[in-house]
Amino acid sequence: MTISYPPKPSPGDRIAVISPSSGLPALFPRPYELGLERLRKEFGLEPVEYPSTRRMGATPRERADDIHAAFADPQVRAIVASIGGEDQITVLPLLDRELIRANPKPFFGMSDNTNLLAFLYNTGIVGYHGACVMVELGRPGALHPQTADSLRAALFTSGPYDLAPAERWNDVNRDWADPATFEAEPGTRPGTGWSWVGADRVVEGRGWGGNLEILGWLLMADREIARDLSVYDGGVLFLETSEELPSATEVFRTLRNMGERGLLQRFSALLMGRPKTWSFERPNSPEDGARYAAEQREAVERALRLYAPGMTAVFDVDLGHTDPQLVIPYGGTIRVDGPARRITVTY
Repeated sequence: MTISYPPKPSPGDRIAVISPSSGLPALFPRPYELGLERLRKEFGLEPVEYPSTRRMGATPRERADDIHAAFADPQVRAIVASIGGEDQITVLPLLDRELIRANPKPFFGMSDNTNLLAFLYNTGIVGYHGACVMVELGRPGALHPQTADSLRAALFTSGPYDLAPAERWNDVNRDWADPATFEAEPGTRPGTGWSWVGADRVVEGRGWGGNLEILGWLLMADREIARDLSVYDGGVLFLETSEELPSATEVFRTLRNMGERGLLQRFSALLMGRPKTWSFERPNSPEDGARYAAEQREAVERALRLYAPGMTAVFDVDLGHTDPQLVIPYGGTIRVDGPARRITVTY
C-alpha cells in the first residue's frame, strides 16, 4: 500500500471545520468560537464551516456530504474536526473513496475521528491525529505551548519533528457551560516523563492506531482494517483511551483480540498515550487516578507479553485525551530510538 503526505496549507489559506461525529459547537459555542479565533489569529488560517458543523443530530449522510464538500473544494487546503463523538463509524460506508483520493488534504482530528483517519490510511493519505477545534484549540486561557508548536509544525512543515515529554500536564476538565472556565488556564501538575520497555533498539515505521475504543468498534464492524495484515508489518502502533475511562480489563481484552486476529504482533513498536484518569462521571482523586493508570499499563504489558513479546513500548506519551496533546502523523513515518530515548515523527 502506498501512502503519501498531502500538500500542506500556508498561512492565509482556508481550512475546513467539520463535525463528522457530534455537532457540539451548537451546545457549547464558547470553546468552539475560541478555537476558530485561534485558527485565524495564531495560525493565520481562515475557517470555513459546513451545514452540519454547528448542528446537533445531523444524519450520517449530511456529515458525509460535508466531508466530501471539504475535500472537493479546491480553495480549502486542510480540514479539522470540531470535536469527536461516538457514531462516526456510521458515516464511513457513505464516503466516496475515489473523490477523497483525488483531492488529498491534511485532516486533523482524534478520538472518534480515528474512524476517518483509518479510512484515509486505507485511501493512501497521511492524516494527523490530534488538535480538535473545541478541545485543544479552544483550551481556556491559552493554547498549551507544546500543543501549539506540534500543531504548527504538522500544519505548515514537512520533515522530522522530535516529540518531548510534557513538563506539566492536566486531565481534569472544567464545565464549558460556566463562563468562569475560560477566565484562566487549566491547572497542571508536574510531568513524569516517558517510560520505556524494550528500549534496546531503533525502529521506524508508518504510524497507525488512534483511540483504542474506536479501534475495537472498527474491528467488530470489520471496517477499515486491511484484509492483508502485512500492510502493518513494521509499523508503529499508537494508542490512547478516552474520557470514558475504559477498565483495565476492557483494555486488555481489546488488545488480546487484536492479538488473536494477528494484528497486534505486526507492529515494531507501541506508543501508549498517557491515560486520562478523570471525568465528570468519575472525578478520581490523584491517588485513584494513579491507580487507574497503573492498572491500564499492566493490562497493556500483559497483552504485549502474550502476543508481541519484546516489542518496544513507550508509555505516557502525550498524544491522547490529556493536555498537552502532540500531533501524530497517521500513516506517516515515526522513528522510535530506544537507546537515545527519542521519538521523532515526520510531518
